[in-house]
Amino acid sequence: MSATANDRYTILYVDDEPSNLRVFKSTFRREFDILLADNAVEAVETLKTREIDLLITDQMMPDMSGIELLKEIQRLYPEAPPSRVMLSGYAQPEDIDLAFEDYKLYKFISKPWDEHDLKALIIEAIKAGHG
Repeated sequence: MSATANDRYTILYVDDEPSNLRVFKSTFRREFDILLADNAVEAVETLKTREIDLLITDQMMPDMSGIELLKEIQRLYPEAPPSRVMLSGYAQPEDIDLAFEDYKLYKFISKPWDEHDLKALIIEAIKAGHG
């Protein structure tokens, strides 16, 4: 568990849309330590140097989709992060099924998300990952 001395969990949020990154960080920065990546390569690099409690990724991104990112993380860092969530406005059901089965996807959430529902899910996913 990477909760710091002030008992804050660290979330890595991956999305290619700068506005989505800003909104997520401004919404949750008071409760969590938020790390941002605007592409999958940056997310993988972050995992090399930082311990995180939860990864949240968009599905539709250029270069590497959220599913491909989860696959790469599973290959390189099978135990980190312990929980993974996907937020997306679009996804193929078979891709999502594969992510649940093989890449430790905890939940799939459709965009747009509700702040209170997403916060509850974040806490639930972190607790499940550390259980």
